[in-house]
Amino acid sequence: MKLRRSLLIALLLLGVIAAGAWLARTQISLAIAARVVRVHLGVDLATQLPDGLHVGVCGAGSPFPDDLRLGPCTAVLAGKRLFVFDAGSGSARNIGKLGFLAGQVEGVFLTHFHSDHIDGLGELLLQRWIQGGQTRPPVVTGPEGVEQVVAGFVQAYTPDRGYRVEHHGDATVPASGFGATARAFKGGETTVLLKEGDLEISAFPVQHDPVHPSVGYKIRYKDRSLVLSGDTRKSPAVLAAARGVDLLVHEALSAPMVDVLRDGAKASGRDRMVKLFDDIKDYHASPVEAAETARDAGVRYLLLNHIVPTIPPLPGLEGYFLGEAPKVFGGPVRVARDGDFLSLPAGTQEIRVTRRF
Repeated sequence: MKLRRSLLIALLLLGVIAAGAWLARTQISLAIAARVVRVHLGVDLATQLPDGLHVGVCGAGSPFPDDLRLGPCTAVLAGKRLFVFDAGSGSARNIGKLGFLAGQVEGVFLTHFHSDHIDGLGELLLQRWIQGGQTRPPVVTGPEGVEQVVAGFVQAYTPDRGYRVEHHGDATVPASGFGATARAFKGGETTVLLKEGDLEISAFPVQHDPVHPSVGYKIRYKDRSLVLSGDTRKSPAVLAAARGVDLLVHEALSAPMVDVLRDGAKASGRDRMVKLFDDIKDYHASPVEAAETARDAGVRYLLLNHIVPTIPPLPGLEGYFLGEAPKVFGGPVRVARDGDFLSLPAGTQEIRVTRRF
């Protein structure tokens, strides 16, 4: 009898505790959320990293819908200076998830004006302005035509500027920091765009016809270097720029996987889609071609981005996408996903690869 009574009391106590926990669940969740917010808002990744070049993938995708890869975007931290190369859909949000602040972005560089490379530019510029309280707009650098692109985004967001300045006040969101200034260069020739102290950024023409001009970028900081191919077929210009660099970030399209989509469209009678799938194969490089460039240039690490088509997260498909690329290039090859982060500390040959989200 005493044992039954003790068990009954214990069960009642457990019930009370469980009920209390259930009733307090919202408060517990709010406390956890508040802690996460404090930690997140207190993070400035730029102050925590060793001196060097750091590359964050804020968009490894293409126009194809992909839950793992949003529109093309690469964040590069050179010392303490943050630059963004291309600004596809979702760029601003992924830059934040990487641990950077959009308000710290010093400048944006565009490779070309395909919509998937620029459709996140308006949001990125707005977040930089709002988060940073900047009094001067950033410079958006690109080949000829960048002036029209920037002017279009500035025009589209001008009403929003008025609302936000009126609501928050000029001291909080200075009207003078809104928008962007366009800086154009000749996309048909190699051009040094920035050379200050230990940092140099240059552009070079690539082959993405009929998209012209279209460029790639080379970034040097102290003794570390990287090349971004932009969208291109296999290109001698990329090979020349990439000779001896630490990291080559190269676009990649798998023709066999695109053909799977093409065949499906044909079987469904979608002839226009068949034509589109056929067309995209002639102005992109395959993973094997990117690997050949990396091998011939003597780079140390190959990161594939602008992944075409979507790679479903199923066993074996990433290997099928790569094909013979790992055999062609003897160094490490990685198929990029959003959140990938590569650190190249100055004064070393080290390349540290982590995931930020």
